[in-house]
Amino acid sequence: MTEASKETMIAVIGGSGIYDIDGLEDAKWQAVESPFGTPSDEILTGRLGGVKMAFLPRHGRGHVHTPTSVPYRANIDALKRLGVTDVISVSATGSFREDMAPGDFVIVDQFIDRTFAREKSFFGPGLVAHVSVAHPTCPRLSDACLTAATDAGITVHKGGTYLAMEGPQFSTLAESKMYRESWGADVIGMTNMPEAKLAREAELCYASVAMVTDYDSWHPEHGEVDVTEIIDTLTGNSEKARNLVRGLPALLGAKRADCEHGCDKALEFAIMTAPDKRDPAMIAKLDAVAGRVLAG
Repeated sequence: MTEASKETMIAVIGGSGIYDIDGLEDAKWQAVESPFGTPSDEILTGRLGGVKMAFLPRHGRGHVHTPTSVPYRANIDALKRLGVTDVISVSATGSFREDMAPGDFVIVDQFIDRTFAREKSFFGPGLVAHVSVAHPTCPRLSDACLTAATDAGITVHKGGTYLAMEGPQFSTLAESKMYRESWGADVIGMTNMPEAKLAREAELCYASVAMVTDYDSWHPEHGEVDVTEIIDTLTGNSEKARNLVRGLPALLGAKRADCEHGCDKALEFAIMTAPDKRDPAMIAKLDAVAGRVLAG
């Protein structure tokens, strides 16, 4: 495909409180089959401002998946099969910083992965690959989210480290203090890992928008996390997130050049298994994720 013929397709993966996209033209829900299992739900597709869009509810409509049971590999693979080029993750988080208050948004640029019960790679025995996630989010896409949030009047912070915990329980006080004081994390959530790693393996640009709902348990004036308060904050954050998404098509445009940061070439030198040793079944399974580098 030539650079001039590339078409932008923005996918929004919505977390708690985000279950659709307003204003989609030609909107329809469609099932996408994946060799990595069944995605969280059907995917809502359409156009917004002349740009192709897709929406996937991370937990499924009705919130049926726990952070651990979300089929992350199937989700990313399905989006790649649809022709998605850019993935925007929108998720609820706690905050470790006084100035990142409930109701604020944070454009995350780093992660600490503390999850342990999830499949974290598309690759494995028979087809081994190692991609770099030193810089796990796409600066171009993150900047677009920052601009869209600012234009929508949202209090937004540029840059932050997201501590991904397994869940589904919230942190203990000791954990919360350690993540904040010793590890330097800024926000905490349960769903952006391994999602960001898988997006990189699939050569998709990925940006993370963290919607702050609470101060986790470290804050002396807020104490333990109150789910009722989180839900109240989520309601307000959901409308802000919709306003942010509405601004993205104009910023990203319908035509798309190659990613200047190399997100769409992440597999260029990543595959380690010799061609004559590669498992044919794995090659077939990775036709969408890695077809660009495995073809021929």
